[in-house]
Amino acid sequence: MLAFSLLAAGAADVSPLFGVLSMVLLLAVLMSLLLAKLKQNFLIGYLICGIIIANTSLLGSFGTHNTEMDGVIAHLAEMGVILLMFTLGVEFSLGEFKHLWRVSLIGGGIQVGTISAIGGAIAWFCGIRPPAEVVVLAVSVALSSTAVAMKSFQDMGQPNNPSARTALAIALFDDIVVILFLLILPGLYGKGEGSVAAEIAIAVGKGILFLGGTLLLGRYGITPLLHAVARTRSGELFTLSVVALCSGVAVLGALLGLSPALGAFAAGLVVSESIYRHRIMADIMPFKDLFLAIFFVSVGLQINLGAMMSDWVRILGFSILILLVKGTIAFSVARLFKLPLRPALLTGAALSSSGEFSLVLLGKAADYRPADPYVQQLLLCCAALTMAVVPLLMRGSGRFGHVLEKAGFFTAKKKPVAENLTPTHVIKEISDHAVICGYGPVGKALNEALKRSGVDTLIMELNSDTVRALKAAGQPVLFADASHPEALELAGIGRARMVAFTFPAVELTKSAVPHVREHNPSIVIFGRAKFAAEIAELEELEIKVIHDERESAISMIDAARSVYQRVDLSDEDIREIVDGGK
Repeated sequence: MLAFSLLAAGAADVSPLFGVLSMVLLLAVLMSLLLAKLKQNFLIGYLICGIIIANTSLLGSFGTHNTEMDGVIAHLAEMGVILLMFTLGVEFSLGEFKHLWRVSLIGGGIQVGTISAIGGAIAWFCGIRPPAEVVVLAVSVALSSTAVAMKSFQDMGQPNNPSARTALAIALFDDIVVILFLLILPGLYGKGEGSVAAEIAIAVGKGILFLGGTLLLGRYGITPLLHAVARTRSGELFTLSVVALCSGVAVLGALLGLSPALGAFAAGLVVSESIYRHRIMADIMPFKDLFLAIFFVSVGLQINLGAMMSDWVRILGFSILILLVKGTIAFSVARLFKLPLRPALLTGAALSSSGEFSLVLLGKAADYRPADPYVQQLLLCCAALTMAVVPLLMRGSGRFGHVLEKAGFFTAKKKPVAENLTPTHVIKEISDHAVICGYGPVGKALNEALKRSGVDTLIMELNSDTVRALKAAGQPVLFADASHPEALELAGIGRARMVAFTFPAVELTKSAVPHVREHNPSIVIFGRAKFAAEIAELEELEIKVIHDERESAISMIDAARSVYQRVDLSDEDIREIVDGGK
């Protein structure tokens, strides 16, 4: 298929953007299939795809010059960064930060500060003299790969254990550092007329005003707009509005002299605490995965394999140094917050690499002062190599911990895990619950009955007014479409015992059930059918069907029985009559 695509591209008049994008996607699919067999992280495969494309004759298939391809690659990477920053803003939960602030600020500060100091000293020793470059390089190395770490925790089935919580807390601090440096880069490189300190102060002030103005715009402009869009019940319009919001605020940031990436983050931050957060995450997740793949491929496209092979000893040495130093410091931070040996080792392994935001920061810095090509290649190769081995290190951390314990190390009595490293009581932590799709009269009654019986429930509803009312009342609720796989995952469908589709929309139920089964094969599913002809369609999906006409007939006969005393029928008789009348 890839060969056919290349031949067709060479024979036809194909634009470079479409040609490169199609090649990237086809090769990424093939590489992902291979990595799925090997049970490895897909993100690493995307890096390999970029390296393969950049270091073979595949780019020449489109008859374009390297400079033209560089522009195409830069545009793809820019789109990936903007969407990455938007999702970062959406996922940046103030609630999580309030719960993890101590671990985030102290632990993250220790990790980033210590590694930045070590990285800066090494950069200075290696002959890098401009202070701005030393600072940027040092901070870039200190940032870890949140995407690779969290994806690996999910693959291991441990997305909410204390190790993952510690990694999340430090990742939140890394996010703050990235945003801060996106603000101060122009001043740091002295691109204004005043002193560096004055320029940094002006840049920070401008950024704070921009974020504050965006939040005000969100409250009085964007949020009412989303309310109006939500009331249309149009999924297409809602998705369009979200993409327009992301791109519009990103462009506004660029027009004000700030980074488009900062604008995209501000756009995400606007909706991060709104009722639309989970719906936006469900809608944007496929785009995020696509552009995250493109971003990692774009990183691979910048790696010169020849230079990498000729200087492999230095690249390997620096990569091992990064893994050892960052892993040891992250391990020490985890132990500081009372994690036992094996979870602390897992945290250290998860945060031991350079990360995607390291590359974002270096790329933005290059806009102000082009980096030395050799240093750039060295950092790119080290980042790619360290991110590639993180999943392997995380899987091997448990066995390594067992060896250390047998050897007599870290045998002291285990301390209790800090409370702020245990999961909070939020939607994503709920388990053994009932997911109720739709909050009409049926859904409302079912929810009330289950809650009175001590069963935890979660509502999925598309009426924004209803969602706001439920959220104000403390009811776990998602503004989300039950037929979206990402929305079901956010609802914790894999940990639920039952799901009830309380509306008689058979087509929607039919589209949602396969996704529910994929996450939880043993879950009990209830659905409603308005007409007899629809029952067979739902029963084929092996779900329990509530037939509206049948239940209405039973209720009608029961009501008539109270009018005519001579109608002497038992409940069993009524059901037999109704079922026999099908």
